[in-house]
Amino acid sequence: MNVRFYNARILQLQKDRTFSLIRGELWVQGDTIRYIGDGTDTENVCGDGTVIVWEREIDVCGNVLMAGFKNAHTHTAMTFLRSYADDLPLQEWLERQVFPKEALLTEEDAYWLNVLGIMEYVSGGITSNFDMYFLPMASARASYDTGFRTVQVCALNNFTGSLAQMEEEYEAITGMGSRLHYVAGIHAEYTTSLELMEGMAKQAEKFRLPFYMHNAETKREVDECIARWGKTPTQLTDALGLYAYGGGGYHCIWMEEKDIEIFAARGLSAVTNPASNLKLASGVAPIQAFVDAGINVAIGTDGPASNNCLDMFREMFLTTGLAKVRERDAACIPAEEALYMATAGGADAMGLTDCRELAVGQKADLVMIDVNWPNMQPENHFVKNLVYSGNVRNVRLTMVDGKILYEDGKFDIGYEPEEIYAKANAVIRRMDAG
Repeated sequence: MNVRFYNARILQLQKDRTFSLIRGELWVQGDTIRYIGDGTDTENVCGDGTVIVWEREIDVCGNVLMAGFKNAHTHTAMTFLRSYADDLPLQEWLERQVFPKEALLTEEDAYWLNVLGIMEYVSGGITSNFDMYFLPMASARASYDTGFRTVQVCALNNFTGSLAQMEEEYEAITGMGSRLHYVAGIHAEYTTSLELMEGMAKQAEKFRLPFYMHNAETKREVDECIARWGKTPTQLTDALGLYAYGGGGYHCIWMEEKDIEIFAARGLSAVTNPASNLKLASGVAPIQAFVDAGINVAIGTDGPASNNCLDMFREMFLTTGLAKVRERDAACIPAEEALYMATAGGADAMGLTDCRELAVGQKADLVMIDVNWPNMQPENHFVKNLVYSGNVRNVRLTMVDGKILYEDGKFDIGYEPEEIYAKANAVIRRMDAG
């Protein structure tokens, strides 16, 4: 779409990882931001004298345009287990509740469950996700059909998938267009044999792919890995050569000093999932230690079975709040750092370098935040309001790749909400009946 946003406040990322607001206009041509400014210097925006014909001109009414949130770790199709498998520790939760129900999922089920998750993403200002699930083609099809942006990470383990299947998925998903990406991965060390990990290292080398996995989520996971191999999950996967083209890990709670050194030396990203980690009593990640070491930190919700909502506002607040408690330092991880992690940090972890900020030439993945709500007033500091008191109600509009997918409570994703809700409820009711 060609869209002119005017009478806007535009939140822009600065080189020092802080943010500033400017007043003016933002122009979108197709899928790309073509202009940001006060509107007085627009004579030759396209460089060749082309005049943009607007499909829409939107009065932002003094509200704020900002880069969309990047949900850097999730299992979207697990929407069917929202508020179904709760109040259990991780291993028991997986073995008693999650794995048995997942065994009953079909590709078609996963498609509709992903669409439901995408509805929650866009209504909460999320413009892309880093999805890991054992039915990746369903996730890719859902994102393609709805207009969403997804980076799919391979979830190979001893129970589902194969190295040959991973290669087929890579070719298929990367061939679906510029909004769909694929990276190498395994579910976790404790679910994956040494042979498969060695094979994945070869695949990552062959396709020059970054590598991700669940890493150091629980103390038990790390202790058992050390008992098996004499190394932590980070040290083992590094020794196997899995990070030749970068990557990182999800959760990263129980990290040794050597693990942090490996992440820093390899340029890896640590993706924190504070709400899920609290709910499963897994622990609190050492975010300040990552920042001090120069490690890129991103934020994810984890799946809707363990969180239970896909809400980046809550994750930002918990990321900064838990860091302050862990370090006993109220100045630790300020609001602007948390917002950076939820936007540019996530984009960097996902390899979405053309979607990380509002700037000319970047993809038009953006959100309009309504400041005319009690929780956003008075306007002492927009970023602090956003991180410490903002919520999904403040999201007025979400645009992905230049297309408005959500606006003022209405979705433009190709389906009506009632249809999606019915499909999702039918999945779990069928399983219960069986």
